[in-house]
Amino acid sequence: MRDILGMILLSSGLFFFLVGTVGILRLPDVLTRAHSAAKCDTLGAVLSLTALIIMGGLTLTSIKILAIIIFIWITSPTATHLIADAYVKKGKIKERKIKER
Repeated sequence: MRDILGMILLSSGLFFFLVGTVGILRLPDVLTRAHSAAKCDTLGAVLSLTALIIMGGLTLTSIKILAIIIFIWITSPTATHLIADAYVKKGKIKERKIKER
């Protein structure tokens, strides 16, 4: 049962990594690409590392992986926000017109 749950989480993590990569390649501007990268990479890493914890059992290594998960969970969105904020402050953003539906 532990292996099945681990494989489901690992497959889900890899799926989110793939979606994030496609988002980076297909989205039109820097801010939407950064959003795609931050959300999908964080979720993909958390799911993949959680799968490693489940498949490995409760050991010292799993506690270290849990610390890595917490670190990624805090730093990835923060770094993406800082990059997007620097991009906006540099004046690269132009006024976007919202299309009426």
